[in-house]
Amino acid sequence: MFGYYVRLGLRQLRRSPVLTALVIVTLAVGVAASMSTLTVLYMMSSDPIPQKSDRILTLTLDNAPADSDGGEEYRPRGLSWIDVRALREGGFGLRRSGLYGTGGIVEPQKEGVKNFVGDGLAVDRDFFAMMDAQFAQGAAWSADDDRNEARVVVISDTMAEKLYGRENSIGRTLKFNGNELRVVGVLHHWKMLPRFYLLENGGRGGGPGLADQEDLFIPLSTAIATEQDINGNVSCQADAEPGFKGLIASECTFLHYWVELPEGSDRRQWREYLAGYVAQQQQRGRLKRPEPVRDYDVLDWLSYVGVVDDDTRLQTLLAFGFLTVCLVNTVGLLLAKFTARAGEIGVRRALGASRAQIFAQYLIEAGTLGLVGSVLGVALAYLMLHIMATQSPDLEALARMDTLMLVTSVLLSVAAAVIAGLLPTWRATQVVPALQLKSQ
Repeated sequence: MFGYYVRLGLRQLRRSPVLTALVIVTLAVGVAASMSTLTVLYMMSSDPIPQKSDRILTLTLDNAPADSDGGEEYRPRGLSWIDVRALREGGFGLRRSGLYGTGGIVEPQKEGVKNFVGDGLAVDRDFFAMMDAQFAQGAAWSADDDRNEARVVVISDTMAEKLYGRENSIGRTLKFNGNELRVVGVLHHWKMLPRFYLLENGGRGGGPGLADQEDLFIPLSTAIATEQDINGNVSCQADAEPGFKGLIASECTFLHYWVELPEGSDRRQWREYLAGYVAQQQQRGRLKRPEPVRDYDVLDWLSYVGVVDDDTRLQTLLAFGFLTVCLVNTVGLLLAKFTARAGEIGVRRALGASRAQIFAQYLIEAGTLGLVGSVLGVALAYLMLHIMATQSPDLEALARMDTLMLVTSVLLSVAAAVIAGLLPTWRATQVVPALQLKSQ
């Protein structure tokens, strides 16, 4: 009977075409508005590295003076070079990397290619394996390169094509901020969404951490030795000596530090290691604030820095509020549509159809309307997401509907139609056959 009622519902689409069109459009607009905003929220709150997000950890250290009046909002989210250098040398974890964002002028060693501004990251060699980055050419630099402040660089595939076309890039040179660097690796296009490893106040420079892959990666030791510019937040709790050397010798924070634990390892060991490090630093007169250390896994960190802000949540709630308004309107339209068929219902009841059969027929018809509305709703949602994507590169990364969101859109449309059809369907079952036959 279910298949019969579905076919019957499809045939009924041709009856009362105006009311049918209004129902479909109302559902489609409501579903499109809610699903486009839900898609953005879903993408922003997704796990960027689910295979090991619970094993990749970072930390914050409150290195403000003990008598500082600063509250939680003043707690540094970054780390000083003093702490990152010590943690790197401590050697805890399967993999570890300090990092900070940098940028500057790239001077290609190729005729016809003009200088341009490149977006970079200063990291340790473990960074690539920790983030599961794949290489199209070459590999990461060696541990000796890290120790020796080697002038090497890993570049993105986009940058490699821009600089060298489709030729082999390994061994080629380029200048970055006046320093000649040798290319040792080219990354496949690789992107974290969101880019959790460098989030400051929700993202580099205040954004949500959604920008595209960095152009180039240089050893952190090399970046410090060559005094590469800092592209990110610098927070100083006390005065620092002027210049880059004064900065790295101070308590100013501008770096992050990430550790990957071995599979199946106990996070308690990591916390014991941090407690030991804090105790050691306190003996030296540092880290005197209450609860100076806090650790986070990837999802904890995304929550802490507020990647999904209150505005995004509010927009999603408003969109679903709009869907509720559309449902109320749909209830009225279905009441009008089903009431117009009271005579037909009376005849069916007189021929032996039960109220349960009438209820099933008209509820399935409402669901069929929702299924048709989902097609239009998905198309409108894609249009809305496309419009969002044209507003900024960050939104372009988010405005993509995957299979899960597509299925959710269809199910939401059908469920909304069924919910909206409950009252009109119940009203349809209350038709008295005798009265309808008498009026025919």
